Formats: sequence, structure tokens, C-alpha cells
Amino acid sequence: MRNNNSITGRIDWILVILLISLVLMGMATLYSAAFNQNYPNIFDISQLYGKQLIWIGISLFFGFIVYLIDSDIYKKFAIPIYGVILFLLVIVLFMPAVNGARAWLGIGSLGIQPAEFAKIAAALVLAKFISESNLKVQNNRVVLLAFSIILIPMILILLQPDAGTFVVFTSFLFVLYREGITFDPIILNITNSFPGVKFKQTWVGTHFIPISLIIIVLAIFTILLSRLAVSFVFLPSFEISGFVFITVVLSVIGFIGFFVVQQYSSKRDRSNLTSAIILGYILSLTITFTVHFGFSSLASHQKERIEFFLGMREDPDGEDYNRNRAMAAVGSGGINGKGYKNASVSSVRANHVPESETDFIFCPFAEEWGFLGSLILISIYTAVLIRIVFIAERQRSVFNRVYAYCVVMIIFYHVAINIGMNIGFAPVIGIPLPFFSYGGSSILSFTIMMFILLKLDSQRMDVLR
Repeated sequence: MRNNNSITGRIDWILVILLISLVLMGMATLYSAAFNQNYPNIFDISQLYGKQLIWIGISLFFGFIVYLIDSDIYKKFAIPIYGVILFLLVIVLFMPAVNGARAWLGIGSLGIQPAEFAKIAAALVLAKFISESNLKVQNNRVVLLAFSIILIPMILILLQPDAGTFVVFTSFLFVLYREGITFDPIILNITNSFPGVKFKQTWVGTHFIPISLIIIVLAIFTILLSRLAVSFVFLPSFEISGFVFITVVLSVIGFIGFFVVQQYSSKRDRSNLTSAIILGYILSLTITFTVHFGFSSLASHQKERIEFFLGMREDPDGEDYNRNRAMAAVGSGGINGKGYKNASVSSVRANHVPESETDFIFCPFAEEWGFLGSLILISIYTAVLIRIVFIAERQRSVFNRVYAYCVVMIIFYHVAINIGMNIGFAPVIGIPLPFFSYGGSSILSFTIMMFILLKLDSQRMDVLR
């Protein structure tokens, strides 16, 4: 009979086994990709695989310490932890740039990325805020505070700039939506300020997903069509391309469509239609200027990566070399792969795929094990995500549930975007593959994140409903 009072009595061993599998597979792939025949010992700390083993050991040590701490501590000290991480995000902006970004804090010969731990801090504070808020009575204050918890570290991370981690933070918006926090109060205050417009309280929340999809589609069309239109002077000192008209039409059609579906059974005066058109126009202009100035604020290499991904530019042997070679490496694996240690395109020693040990670690794995091996790896990640959702739904505490959903969304974003980068389905924005990629900050932050989840879950029965 299992002893629930022991340290490991209530731990979720299914999740632990899945995570151990990922770490072992990642370590084996790194050893193969970075193998140096002059230093074959996997424990040789002068090589990448030796250093990774040290980081795995350090991560397990801190993970064990985290697991020993009572789960109530994480809720109690969520805000101080968040504050410390924000302070580190500010400090790192004054550090010397590494590869064009000020994202590292050096500790001797080692370095850590505060942005990696900012995800944990934001998840803890978000869980604490939601668990202590009365979501039945939503107002502008609740929505703005919840959004601010996410937005503040996002701004600091964008200043580094770290586009990858910035994108990952948007995953928290889905957690807010899962917990019933929508932008209804703010959006309704804006929309209902127009004459004759009185949207129902649930209108925005009910159509959150389709509205979000329309915004994403509009943003992409805005970028793609920007080079196809003829420029003209729209307002003094503002040169706006003709694609504004196209996005205006799309946004108007979208808003009118939702408006008609929601209000088809009621008689509305012309001001309703006029207001809907105005809202569509405002949306279109907002997207246009956001994309324009947002692109301008990105680092040049980040802007180029997005343009390559969207097909706006082509340079397979130049700036887009990495992404093209990554796709070539994955494709060369075929169905069964080339075999362990036989990666000829994506190995570190071949250097055909830069960063194949970090952001592009999926390349050597796919080249060695092929489609079938990749399918197994993706299946393990899928099992991890499903297991965390299962863990989230069995929690008695709102704090535990929200934190678990934050974790599952962070993992999902990392896996989807990283593998997408490797196969050309996502722009190259520098996101590691969880428990797989080489890197101390990555393995340490993911390990701590998971051990906090395991600890919260192990004490779920101690929470009174």
C-alpha cells in the first residue's frame, strides 16, 4: 500500500516517467549531434554533453529542494518572487549584449537568462491573483490587473530583445480565457459608447476565438499585402499603403458578419451599422500601424526571419540559411532515419545547421530516427500535455489549477513553435525544446516549473473545498 505521507507518496509518477524519457532522449541526441571522437567520454565537461549533464544534475538538485518546500509557500511568496524576477529583467538590460541581445546575467563562466524564470514567476502571480479574485463580478480593474501581470515582463523581455520568450508569454491569455477572464468589460465600454450600440454582456466573450482568428488573419494579410499596394498620402505626414483599404474591407465584413449573426432577429437603426463599420475601420488601422511600427522596433535579424517565414523575402543561402538547412536535415531522415550518430547534415561537427544543439535540436533527432522516431517524440510531448491537463482538472485549489494550466500552455508553445521552426512552419525566434535542447537556463527553469507543479499536485488532497 502506498504511503501518502512520504516524500514521494503522492507524486505523479506518470508525468515523472514521461519527463525522464524526454531528458534521456535529449541527452542521447545531444551526445550524438555534438560527439567529438577526441573526447568520447560523455562526462567530459569540456564538451557540450558534459556541460549538459552538469546542468541536469544542478536542475535535479534544485528541483528536489523545490519539492521539499511546502506548497503554500509558493502562493505566499508569489509576489516577492515576481518582483525579484522583474528586477533581474531590468538589470539584464544594462549587461553587455550577447548575439545582439541583452538577455544574460553572467555568474563566473556561467550565465542565466532571467526571462526563462520570468515565465514561472508570472504563472505563480497569475495563479495567486485569479485565486483571490471574485471572477463572478468582473470589472475593468480585474481585467487590467490580470493583463498587467503578463504585460510588464513582456515589455522588459521585448527590450532585450527576446522575441521567442515574448511570444510564449501570450500563452497566458488562453489561461485567462479558461478561467473566464475576458476583455468584455473594457471592450463593451468602448463599443457601447457609440450611439445606438448595445452589445450583450456575453457577446465579446462568446465570440472571443473567432474575433481573435479574424485579427490574426488581418494582421497576416496586412503584412503580406503591404508590398503589393501602391502608396498614397492618407493624412498629413502619414504615408499609408493601399492595402489599408483591403484590411478595412476585411475587418468591416468580419464585424458586420458577427453583428448580423448576433442581432439578426432584432430591429436596429442605421447607427448600429455605422458604428460597426467604424469599429472595423479602427481595428484595421490599429493592425496596420501596430504591424508597421512593431516590425520597425524588432531587431533586423528578427524582422528578416519573420519576412522569410511569410515568404516576403527569399535568401536560402544567406540570411535564411539556417531554416532551410534545418528543413533539409529533417527531410533527409526519411521514414526510418539514418541511425544513431549518423546525422550528416545537422550534426554540430558538420555545422550545416547552426545552433543544432539548442534551438534546432529536433533536426539531428529527426535525421537520425526519421518520421517514425519524430512521431514517437511528438507523442511523448502530447502525453505530457494531456497529463498536465488531467492534473489541472483534479485540483481542489484554484491556485493549483491556474498554475497547472499556465505550465501546459508554456510547454505547448515551446514544443509547437520549436518543432515548427525546424520544419518551416514557424519563424525562427529562438525557442528551446523543453527538456531536450542544450542550455542551462532552459533545463533549470523547466525542471523547477515542473517540480512546483508536482509539489502542488502532491498536496492537493490537503486543500479543503
